Amino acid sequence: MPGLDRLAAQRQQDTEVAARMDAAYEAADRQDYATALAIWGPLAHAGVARAQNNIGACFAEGLAVDRDPALAQRWLTLAAEAGDPVGQRNLAALYFRGEGIEQDYARAAELYRAAAEQGDGPAQDMLSWMQLEGECIPRDIAQAQRWARAAADQGIAPAMTRLGMLYHNALGVDRDPAEAARWWRRGGERGDADGQAMLGAALALGSGVARDPVAALAWLLRAQAGGSALAAPFLPAARAALDAEGLAEAQRRAVLPLPEPSS
Repeated sequence: MPGLDRLAAQRQQDTEVAARMDAAYEAADRQDYATALAIWGPLAHAGVARAQNNIGACFAEGLAVDRDPALAQRWLTLAAEAGDPVGQRNLAALYFRGEGIEQDYARAAELYRAAAEQGDGPAQDMLSWMQLEGECIPRDIAQAQRWARAAADQGIAPAMTRLGMLYHNALGVDRDPAEAARWWRRGGERGDADGQAMLGAALALGSGVARDPVAALAWLLRAQAGGSALAAPFLPAARAALDAEGLAEAQRRAVLPLPEPSS
């Protein structure tokens, strides 16, 4: 039947596109972006939105091509208009940073929201941050919490840390030190340096968790090494709370692999 023939042909085409995309991703994983681009190029010209996004990302980052914000915008716009959530998120980042185009926070938020509503975790996280900070777009605590939870459900560590901050500062929720510490631990165990810093502070103060000076310093040292500016104010007191043996143990723990993330 003609309809079934068309469906079978479409499925075969989709399978072939998926195989080519997989080959391109394998090349990109080897940092062979030239090979990846050679695969993505024809697919992008044929209208494959994710390939369009990937080409745009290469032009944005200068991967195997000269960095070209205008071409990045062109390809990412095509991907975003086709409904690709990663394309929407990457185009939002261009508008947010004002790279090659006029900075436009409202447009960035609109694109992050479009990607977030399709389930893109990093977009949900960024939209939550923008809504909480209230510097680029109007502050909306309820929506910031909503999108932080959505991103956290997908394992996005900074969103977990942000939820801890909401409970710590009683923003849209009752203040709950234990819940704050729980979210900071979840974020910290997944590598978020700010979550590690806040967990260390909570352990040092016994806020929401049992006081543990050795664990506190270990998390604070790990956070500082990870680039968190939140750790520094707590470090002098955390060091002063320990003797030489405790300091050595905290330093030992700080460089161990992260523990298995808790739920």
